[in-house]
Amino acid sequence: MRVPYRVYNFIKVESSPCEVIMESNANKKHKDSVFSRLFSTPEILRELYSAIEGIDVPSDAIVNINTLSEALFMRQINDLSFTINDRIVVLIEHQSTISENIPLRLLMYIGRVYEKIVENRNAYHRKSIKIPTPEFIVLYNGREDCPDHKELRLSTAFKDVSGLKLAASGNLPLELVVQVYNINQGRNSEMLKRSANLNGYSFFIKKVNEFKEQFSLDESVAHAVKYCIENNILKKFLLEQGSEVYNMLFEDLTIEEIAEIRYKEGREEGFEQGREDGLQKGHEIGREEKRTIARNALAKGSAPEFVSEITELSLEEIGKL
Repeated sequence: MRVPYRVYNFIKVESSPCEVIMESNANKKHKDSVFSRLFSTPEILRELYSAIEGIDVPSDAIVNINTLSEALFMRQINDLSFTINDRIVVLIEHQSTISENIPLRLLMYIGRVYEKIVENRNAYHRKSIKIPTPEFIVLYNGREDCPDHKELRLSTAFKDVSGLKLAASGNLPLELVVQVYNINQGRNSEMLKRSANLNGYSFFIKKVNEFKEQFSLDESVAHAVKYCIENNILKKFLLEQGSEVYNMLFEDLTIEEIAEIRYKEGREEGFEQGREDGLQKGHEIGREEKRTIARNALAKGSAPEFVSEITELSLEEIGKL
């Protein structure tokens, strides 16, 4: 018999094999993810960047965090953005599904980041000003196949300009290159060895996915938290952040499940041999899965508006749930 998980306002690991009681860490200015919360201090960002680049960033290097957040919606816009000694500005995104549009998104982000770190009036000076050189990085730990490293380029999204002078010159007026690294356990092992926090995060997500084979989503998250604490993996972070880790990861994974349902529905509707009644049946199955996820998210305290946004169920239907 499974013992249900409970979340309280203090840390304690009970003797029961499946109960973890975690500390609350509320009143944050914006809603972020477990990944961005973990890598939220200059010290850990130095470690992360050193591991990715295979260098040693000096401990006295000045790291200024300028991650974008949208106060109106209380949500974080990008995952990580920071400068090192005001020489480079690094944008790092964590993804469990590779989006081919990430170069375009990062183009939008970098413009807003420069607005934050460069005084607007300086851009109108006659003399050229120096700005930090940008770097764009994606850390991937989803379940789809992905090589250890690959590049994504903004130019692949450009429309055809054949016959124009621009095409004849062979020079693109704009390019943005994103370095994508697979951080799943067993991939880029040297990189993970250089960062205890990155390796710990990778292992933590692996345990969540393993437990999902046996338990519900919320139980899987709690099992993974308990396992990592007991095995000294991200222990300090998990103890300090407590139920915030549980709630953030639950919502992140809920969004992933919804995205997977939408993907499956799209494939079903794309099959030529799919009859109209079969498509309708598949659609109804998808809606029932969405209702189940909506019920779980509401039970964990997610706002109806948020649940409506990720499930595409109406607020009226969510109200009935």
